[in-house]
Amino acid sequence: MRSVRALAAAAALAALLVPGSVPAAGRPDIRTGRITLAFDLSEHPAGREARLWVPYPVSDRYQEISGVRIEGNAAEWGVYTDREYGTPMLYARWAPNADVRRLTFSFQVRREARAADLTAPETPWDPADYRLWLRSTRRASVDGRVRALAEKITAGKATVLAKARAVYDWTCENTYRNPDVRGCGVGDMSRLLADPGGKCGDISSVFVALCRAAGVPARHVLGLRQGAKPGQDITTWQHCWAEFYLPGTGWVAADPADVRKMMLKRGLGRHDPVPGDLREAYWAGVEAGRVRLGVGRDLVLSPPQAGAPVDYLMYPFAQVGGATLDWLDPGRFRYRITYDPVQPVL
Repeated sequence: MRSVRALAAAAALAALLVPGSVPAAGRPDIRTGRITLAFDLSEHPAGREARLWVPYPVSDRYQEISGVRIEGNAAEWGVYTDREYGTPMLYARWAPNADVRRLTFSFQVRREARAADLTAPETPWDPADYRLWLRSTRRASVDGRVRALAEKITAGKATVLAKARAVYDWTCENTYRNPDVRGCGVGDMSRLLADPGGKCGDISSVFVALCRAAGVPARHVLGLRQGAKPGQDITTWQHCWAEFYLPGTGWVAADPADVRKMMLKRGLGRHDPVPGDLREAYWAGVEAGRVRLGVGRDLVLSPPQAGAPVDYLMYPFAQVGGATLDWLDPGRFRYRITYDPVQPVL
């Protein structure tokens, strides 16, 4: 069972990631704020159609999205989902003759800490119902070397929970955070098997791929960390964590990537033991200071983009004249994400 002590540990650790994120004594871990995304594609040459897709968060059990505002001079915009995962996205298009291409999208989020009770008995389930969450992706096969490793890690484990925990522990112990990786990483398992260093997109991919190879449904959760101060720039605060499906309980969060990030903040290296408090803080729950944007890999956006599937829609995605802009290059793709705290209503 996820304990009060574990929740308190997660809240305390959140303070190291985002100053000011620990709730007051006796109050639940809730974060509420307004997030604004401002885009300007005006610097790209006229005469080419410009298209923009932006992750669009929706309400669920742990977060409430409200007060959505969209402003700009696009020829059209709308909210769509991809056909396979149902990932929501805001789409905007500017005609070729547009010399100014601007859009502002803002929303308020109220997010609660998430913690799963793992004491419920596992119920019968059919893997066919979860085949979407058991298959390989373009960058992460669940066959061959990955399956052999997963079988070794989970040898002797009879339940879904035991297998997921074994994979989680192995991922915490055998990966490391590499701050030199660009963005959040792409989760290429062929590279990670040789060098298991990366950021959240990489480390979460290790957990997800090994879970799937062991027969445990798992998926990436693509999100954004909330800030703490008025007008805080959170443009580069994207974060990817994971969930596995536990029959009888539902989807359970796990974040080995933040375990490794917090170890680095403590000055611990690749081969240092994983502290127990960190290991437990990010198992079966996550703190409130994040926003869930969607799930899914290898996306065909809606309306469809030109070219190959998109690895994931965690960063905004844009094309001008059919050419994809580098979302990690502010000189080519100008946008800014800011945060303003809002006092939560309890």
